[in-house]
Order: sequence, then structure tokens, then C-alpha cells
Amino acid sequence: MDAPLREPDLRLIAFDYAIEPTLLLDPHSDQIIDGNLAACSLLGYDRMTLREIKISALHKGQLPALIVFTQAVLAKGSYFTRTLTPRHATGQALQLEYAGALLEVGGRTLVTLTMSDLEERRRRHVDADAEDYMHGGIAAWQRVERVFQDIERENQLILRAAGEGIYGVNAEGKATFVNPAAERMLGWTAEELVGREIHAIMHHSHADGSHYHDHDCPIYAAFRDGAVHKIDNEVFWRKDGTPVWVEYTSTPIRDRHMVVGAVIVFRDVSQRREADEKLHAALAEVDRLRERLELENAYLQEEIRIETNPRGIIGQSAAIQKTLRQVKLVAPTTAAVLITGESGTGKELIARAIHEASSRRDRPLIRVNCAAIPRELFESEFFGHVRGAFTGAVRDRIGRFELADGGTLFLDEVGEIPLELQGKLLRVLQEGNFERVGEERTRDVDVRVIAATNCNLKQEVARGKFREDLYFRLNVFPVESVPLRDRREDIPLLAQHFLLSEKLNSDLRLSEGDARKLSRYDWPGNVRELQNVIERAVILAQHGRLRIDLPDSAGPQAATGARARTETRPAVMTSGELRDHERSNILAALAATSGKVFGRHGAAELLDMKPTTLASRMKVLGIEAKP
Repeated sequence: MDAPLREPDLRLIAFDYAIEPTLLLDPHSDQIIDGNLAACSLLGYDRMTLREIKISALHKGQLPALIVFTQAVLAKGSYFTRTLTPRHATGQALQLEYAGALLEVGGRTLVTLTMSDLEERRRRHVDADAEDYMHGGIAAWQRVERVFQDIERENQLILRAAGEGIYGVNAEGKATFVNPAAERMLGWTAEELVGREIHAIMHHSHADGSHYHDHDCPIYAAFRDGAVHKIDNEVFWRKDGTPVWVEYTSTPIRDRHMVVGAVIVFRDVSQRREADEKLHAALAEVDRLRERLELENAYLQEEIRIETNPRGIIGQSAAIQKTLRQVKLVAPTTAAVLITGESGTGKELIARAIHEASSRRDRPLIRVNCAAIPRELFESEFFGHVRGAFTGAVRDRIGRFELADGGTLFLDEVGEIPLELQGKLLRVLQEGNFERVGEERTRDVDVRVIAATNCNLKQEVARGKFREDLYFRLNVFPVESVPLRDRREDIPLLAQHFLLSEKLNSDLRLSEGDARKLSRYDWPGNVRELQNVIERAVILAQHGRLRIDLPDSAGPQAATGARARTETRPAVMTSGELRDHERSNILAALAATSGKVFGRHGAAELLDMKPTTLASRMKVLGIEAKP
């Protein structure tokens, strides 16, 4: 006699052979502890494999929704959802309803997950409706059949002559008739379709290959809700498995005020769609090129406003000749260049010379002043953004990297790039691709990068303010921009060049005395300061003579004398003298700029001082800016 089954054994058997697929989960360790036979069949895994799969792995790409569902079960004790679509072992997404319930076992908090196949549930409902319909008797079936026979018989000539595809379906979704045009367009014969469920044959998938559930089908909806459904952007599938783009109308058929099926009229719009796609692609390309040209044009207009003269590198000194040789050597390559040197020494001129001597000269040199970009806008400035990526992003915007595609990107003051963005910049330099802010699409670019800095990047790397790998990536070919005090023989040439520039429109000439005076000065502001001094000299000129107005600091000879005096008595200024000196210096700068404080060629630029700092000092010293 067989031994009686114990209660735990009965519970295990009940779990194993339950009709509803059920999983036992440990949400805290992301583990599937067990699954019954129905769950194994539904998911396509054997029991041992199922136990080794992570819960999250079963729901790839759905982790947020899975966490929300699990937290709801833990908080409420039970919860239902249809938002989760686990993957079958074959990769197909399953449309299920989850019912989760909290289970406390031996001090562990577990979750029982019951899974209901929504498609199977719908079929059961259809079968139940069919059973109810069958109870109506054979007469009802015969009456519906006669309705479709009458439609086909009375309209036979129209159906055969029509250029559109036409077919009928009954309330079960099975084809009742198919006209010749539909046969030609779909490759199926009427004999192959009549009596079969039409959705499963030619409407089973969307254009992207994803499953098209028949409960979502507008054709079937016509005899469910009794309304006409017109669709203009779907595919039917031919017998050979290829899609045909169609627009169709599904019209319900009534018999004695009861919907018994639908008639579908469709036409092939593949050629029209292909033409529309080509047109849209062409328009999109035109818009993209127009936007790029507008940005390039706006950028070039900006460059015209800010570019300093001269365009070329002026000088005959050994330092300049060395720089020109370096330019000639590196220009034909695609190597990254790092230009170092003090502010105002002409680093941008060297970058332009490299670009103009390269094979990229027909594409623009895009300049980015890294010191002038707000920290929060760096990524958008470099890589662009799409509309809605952040507050204020009202339209798509091309970034500087995309604008420089095929050309050269000049990163001025590269040491000012925020540390958190340097990794993204390194990735673009290494891989040649990026994503706009707010966009997942990866874009490829071909950009040659020239960087410039007036700080010591090695020291910045040591301080942890600049990435070492980015430094080595930029410093492939270093070029030093020599300060003006180390090439004094070029000072008269540069000064004369500024005098003859179109900007000054001056017929004044530099005297030998002026040249000697300029050559003795140390030029802490380098070429930029020299240009400002020449402009000021032209403004202050009297009787055809330049008036060279230089600060009190002098060149080597004066410096030697100053050192000698310092050895006997240190030159110390009182606070009042220092204040008067600063006031006189600011007044001289305002006079040279006609009272202009801010902006291009303003007193702040002349003094190499931030405009806000200058405004503050003027207020303290009681200086008012006069228009």
C-alpha cells in the first residue's frame, strides 16, 4: 500500500503542476529560486537553466519598470502590471500580465510571480464568444454565410474590375472572398486565403518585424466596434515574405443591425512612400546643410569681427624662423598640435598658418575660446544639442566639432575645459565620434585639433586639474609661441605693419627713435599690447608725428639701471603714490580708448584687466567714464 503524501509534498506538486505559470523570486538577490512547469514552457527554458537566470536578465532594458513593480509588491503585499515584457528563450517579447504576491519563508522575503499570457486569455474569450454564437444555432451561421455570398455575387463584376485589392472577413477574422487585384498584390490565391484567419497570414507583423497583435488590428476592430477604420501607413505581407506598404479602409458589414464582418479595400502605396521618403530625406539634408551653412556664415562673421591683424606671421628673428619651419613640417599631417606661450604672442596666428598650409584649407578653421564658455554649456558648445535637451533648447543646434568636420578645430585656452568634460573630448579625439546632448545617435567626424594654452599643462596634470591622457593626446607636436621680448628685432617690423593696416588707415611712419623706444620696452602684453600702443600712438599723433606712450617700465638697459639702484636703496612707493600711479594709468588707458571701458579695444583690454575689475577700481578711485 502506497504511503500517504505529506502536506509539503502536496504543496510542491501543486506548485509544479499548476496551470498558471508561476515563478518564486528573491527580489533582494535578483534570483529566480524556482519556476513551475508552466513557467518553463511559457518562457522556453528548462528548470535548471531558469534557476540560473537573473530576474533583471529576463527583462533586459526594463530595469526601472521591474524595480517599480517589485517595490509595489513589497509595499502593498500584492500588485499587478502589464508593463513588463520578458523575453522568450528565442528572443521574442511576451505580452503578459504579472500578479506578484509577498511571501515570508523562514525569515526571507520572497515574491511569487504568476504570469498570464494575454494572447492566450484573448483566445479563450474568443472561444467563449464562439461557443455562445454556436448556441445560436446553425441558422445564424448560414445567414452570415449567405450575407457574404450575396455581397460577392451581386458585386462580382465590380470586384473583378476594381484596381484596388478587396477582401472580406467574417466576425472570426476569416477571409470570405478575395478579388483578383488583391491576389496580384499579395501573391496569394483566393483559394489559399478563403476560410483562413487573414491577420495571421498577411498582417502578423509591423514593418519593423515586431509582432502585430490581432486585438490591435484596425481591420478586426471594424467588426468589433462597428466603425469604419482608415489606415494609410501599414504593411501587408506577401506570400514570398516581402512587405508591401498599403493604405486601407475596413468597413463593417451589418445583418439585421448586427455586425457580422468587414470589407477591406486597400491599395499598394510602396512607390509613393519610397518617393516620399526620398523627398523627406532630401529635404532633411537640405535643412541640415542650410543650418550648417547658416552657422558657418554666422561663425565666419564673428571671426571677421574678432580676428586680429596681421593674418600672417610677421618677423625675421631666429625664433620666428624656427616657428615657420615647425608650421611647414606639421601642416601636411593630421597630428594634433599644442601651441604654448604667453597671452598675446600670436598663438592663433600659428594655428591659422598650420590650417592654411594643410590639405584642409578649403574647410573652415573653427575657433573655440574655452575660457569664454560657461561651464554648463561646454558640452552643448562642443557637440551640439537637440530640441528639448534642456531648458532653453528650442531647436537643434550643431556643435563646433560637427561644424569643423573636414576642417580644423582650434581650442584656445584649452586648460580651461572642465575636468568632467575632458573625458568626452578625449573620446572624440580617439574614436572620431560623439553624440549631441539629448540624442542617442552617434555621429562621425573628421576633425584636426590644434590646441593653445598660456598655462603649464604639465603642472595642471600634476595638480589633478587636467587629464594626463588628454595632455598626451593634444601634445603630439608642441610648438612654442615666443614672447616679444625674446625677439626684439621683430618689433619695428610689427609696429610698421600695424601702422599700415587698413584698420588704422594711417599714412604715418615709424621713426628710428620710435623704433628704438619700442625695442627697449619689455612688452608684458606681447604683440597684442604692441598693437594697442600703435593704435594709441596714431590717435595721439600731432603734426604728423607719432606719440609713443609707454608705461614707465623699460627694457634691458633701464632694467639694469633699476637693479643698480635697487642694490643701494629699494624703490618703494607709498600707498598714496601707488594710488596716484594707478589712477594715472587708468586715465591714460581711457584717453587712448576715447573713454571706452568695455569690449573690443576698450580700456579693460588695454590694461589686460577684467572689465568688472576695472569698473570696481574706477569707482574706488573716483574715475567716471566719459563718452
